[in-house]
Order: sequence, then C-alpha cells, then structure tokens
Amino acid sequence: MDDELRARVEEAAEVSALYNALKHDSEAQVGAIMGPLMGEHPAFREHGDEIPEVIGPVIARVNDMPPAERRDRLGELAPDRLAELEAEDEGEEHPLPDLPNADAYDEIRMRVAPNPNGPWHVGHARMAAVVGTYKDRYDGSFVCRFDDTDPETKRPDLEAYDAILDAIAYLGFEPDEVIRASDRLETYYEHARELIDDGGAYTCSCAAETFSELKNAAEPCSHRDKDRETVREEFETMVEGEYGAGEMVLRVKTDIEHKNPALRDWVAFRMVDTPHPRAAAADYRCWPMLDFQSGIDDHLTDVSHIIRGIDLQDSAKRQAFVYEYFGWDYPEVIHWGHVEVDAYDVPMSTSTIRELIEAGDLDGWDDPRAPTIASLRRRGIRGEAIVEALIELGTSTSNVDLAMSSIYAANRELVDDETDRAFLVRDDPERGGGVVERQVLGGPAVAEPPVHPDHEERGTREIPVGDAVLVESDDLPGHGDRVWLKGFGCVRHTRDAFEPTGESIEVVRDGEVDVIHWVPAAGSLPTRLRTMEGDVTGWAEPGVADYEPDALVQFERIGFARIDRHEDDELVTYFAHP
Repeated sequence: MDDELRARVEEAAEVSALYNALKHDSEAQVGAIMGPLMGEHPAFREHGDEIPEVIGPVIARVNDMPPAERRDRLGELAPDRLAELEAEDEGEEHPLPDLPNADAYDEIRMRVAPNPNGPWHVGHARMAAVVGTYKDRYDGSFVCRFDDTDPETKRPDLEAYDAILDAIAYLGFEPDEVIRASDRLETYYEHARELIDDGGAYTCSCAAETFSELKNAAEPCSHRDKDRETVREEFETMVEGEYGAGEMVLRVKTDIEHKNPALRDWVAFRMVDTPHPRAAAADYRCWPMLDFQSGIDDHLTDVSHIIRGIDLQDSAKRQAFVYEYFGWDYPEVIHWGHVEVDAYDVPMSTSTIRELIEAGDLDGWDDPRAPTIASLRRRGIRGEAIVEALIELGTSTSNVDLAMSSIYAANRELVDDETDRAFLVRDDPERGGGVVERQVLGGPAVAEPPVHPDHEERGTREIPVGDAVLVESDDLPGHGDRVWLKGFGCVRHTRDAFEPTGESIEVVRDGEVDVIHWVPAAGSLPTRLRTMEGDVTGWAEPGVADYEPDALVQFERIGFARIDRHEDDELVTYFAHP
C-alpha cells in the first residue's frame, strides 16, 4: 500500500470511527468499521489484509477523544455526516432523560457502587451502562466504589473486585477513580467522632428486639441522653474491638417520633466478629452500616447524582440527617425500578448462582446457562450490545423487563456484517434430531459456498465433498425428492444416496426445493456447541479448524457462535444467539 492510499484509508477510517462512536455513545471497534469501509471504498478491498493494521491506531485515537472533541472533528472532516447524525439525534428522544439540575454542577460525577460478593449478573450491568452513558453525555466522570463493609452477611469475594472492574471495561467504560470502602474505616470513624461531638449520635446496648419495640412505639431508649463523653468513650471501645457482635451499636440521633419508623435513630456502626477477607481490613471489628458509609463517601468523592433502586428511598432520607448535621448539600437522586431478565431458568441472584456452581450444577460463572456478564462475554456477545439494550429501559420507577432478544438484536447488528459463515450439522437425538450420512453420486469434488452472502469480495470457502456427506435427519428429503446442498447444488435423494440433478438455482428461487446445510462425512470437526439449554454435539465443516479462539462464526440456519477452544477430540464453541 503506497503512502497516498494509506492516507485515504486513514481519513476514511477516522470518519467512520467518529460517526460510529458518536452514533452509539461508545468506543468504535475495528470490526464494526471494516465492513462499511470496504463497502464504500472498493479500491481498498485488494488491500484487505493490510487494512486492520492501518486503521487500528486511527480508531484508538478516536476512542481516546471525549465526545465533544469527536463531534468537532467529524464536523471538520465530514460535515455532511455530522449533519446526518444531528438529524437522527433531533428525530429520536434519548431513552435516558436529562439529569435533574445538571446545570447547577461544575462537573457531573456519578458512582457505581457494587458489593463485591461475586461477579456480576446481567442486572448489575444496568448501573454501569447508564452511569457510563451519562458520563459520556455530560463529559463528566464516575467513581467505582466497592461497598464492602459487610464481612459477614454479604461477605466479599476476593476475586470479584477484579472481575467487576473487568466487566465494566467489557461494557466499554472506565472508572475515573476506584476505591474500596474497607480501606476507609478510619475516615468513617473520624466522621462518627465528629457526629458524636455534635450530639448527633449515641451508643446503644439495647437488645435488637427491645429497641425495635421502643422505636415502633416512638419512644426513646435509656441510652439516648448519654453525655457525649460517655458516648465517645464507648465508641472508642467499639473501634478497639472490645465488644462482641450485638453488644453495642452507634445510632444516628434523628426524630424518634418520625412518621416513618425506619428513619428513627438508625444504626450507623455495629460490631462484627467475622474477620474481613481482605488482609488490610481483617483486624477491624467495628463496621459502618451501608447508609452511613455510602453517605459519607458520596460527599467526599463529590458525587453530584445518585441512581438507586426504588426500594432504597429510605436511604436518602436516613442520610439526610447526617448531611444536615455536617452542613452538606445532598446529591440529586434518581430512583428506578428493578430489572428482570427473561430466557433464564437460573435466578438473577449472586448467592443462588454461587450455590449452583458449588453444587456442580453450573460449570462456573461463565456457564452459558448462567445469567451473568461472564457468560454473555464467553458466548461472544459484545458489551456494546448489552449497554444499548439496558439504556433502552430508561430510568422509570416501575419494574422493567429486559428481553434477551433486545441484546441479541443489538449484537447481531454489530457482528453480522463481519462474521464469516460456516456449516454445522447437529447430532441431537434428545431434541428429536440426529445425523444421517448419504453417499454423493457425482457432482463437483469441492463445494464453494460464500464466506459471507453479502460480501462477494470476501470470496468463497472450499469444502471438499468426498464420497459422502452428513445432514441433519430433519433435513433429509423423502426418497425421490430433491434438496439443494448449499454451495454444492441440487441433488435427488435416491438409492439412499444423493445424486446431482444439474438443475440451476432457479428451482430454489421458484420455491420447488429447500436449501440445507451439510458437511463432508470425512474430515469434518467433531464439535460441541454450548447453549443455554445444554450442550449440543455435531460436526463443523473442516475450514472452521482455521479460526482462532475468540473468533465469531455464524453457523448457517443455526446462529452465531464463538470459537472457545480446540481440543484433541473436539472443537468447543459457545452459542451466542440466532
């Protein structure tokens, strides 16, 4: 490729990458750019092997730009494409509403606050998808804060910290700051001491049942009017770990007659006997409750807007008492309903998924039957598709249903144009289908179906026919009937063999003959297709052996699948979607 052509390729790739990134509110991908680039510029096609290496750095530069700079650059290079994009923006209302009072803040700063008690399921990804999208829209920032101050009930999983950060990156976002609440105990203690000195908290040794009865009756307990020195001394004893679980708590002094009993003198700190799994936090026994810890951190990390579940409305009201004591302004709050996901038999519950893994009912967090981010990723579904489907749910306070078909549709749009086709014949007697072998009496020695039906320039794949082929039993025509072996031609089923008829493709176009896929009986690859319903075995055409792990192929008439690994006795693939 000469310098002039290289420059043309780079400029065309930059325009495509800018348009793609702005249109989808995400990073551009080499694969998504290649198809349109080659389609719009036929002169580039003969250099197809060199194109990815040339455009890779260009796309990386585009992905490093903030959204505003991308828009300015697209207007400079291709004002017509920018106008097209703006026309689309004006014609479509974004599923995510504008953030409330956004103009009142110098910077929009949000947070994703996972409990690292396990890798993420699909529902967890909604927060990162929406917060990341808002960050891009407002050119803001977000912090990933691990709320890991419960060493017992929701015990942190040490591997989950990195797994969650990896999931956020897979979705296409990067936190501007990452903090772990379990590293910040001294910060929470200092604020508790200040609250005590302001008369806003007291230590309480009431049994939980006793205090609950008093609280529900809107009556104070005997500890509420302790002098501040005693409260401070007892809190320091808590910090030193001298009390056991249940012996002492620190309560925020609110309104004991508040109309909502849940807001009356709530617990800010309690004692936990179980050591934290992180070595840096293992010696602590006095732990903050989530409402105290989260409220302090939201202020100290300059969070402007909080998104939380509708069931956590009381959290903001509890934290408002602490903010009032300290003279802080509370962030803007958006409450939304829960998301439910169809198509899975396994519940979206971290603890349930863990139990199934430990019992051997699931192979791991990335088992295709598990409703997890790791599973979708291993199946070859792009994070961008998940984000697109999740932001379409908006931020309604009502519970919403996420149809997996919406993720599949978004992913199909991303991958269809670049994904090569291949044949897979399934041997699945449990679901009513098996494999049938038939001799082929004549015809071409090599079949040549297209690599991609919409891209002739990508050529054909050569499949040696041999003496016999395998087809799925459901596709086998009756004796004397015809069928079209894709890439080979029309055959008649006669004498338990396939005999070419020599007829043209018109018999298919006229609706006289069905088209089926097939593989040669000799040389095809034993293949395991892992699906949400269980594993399916079969045979893939020989050329699939050339694909590296992580490549995506479309098994014709079946669906997209990710190449997982080549084993000695079989090829293992993961089914993505139809």
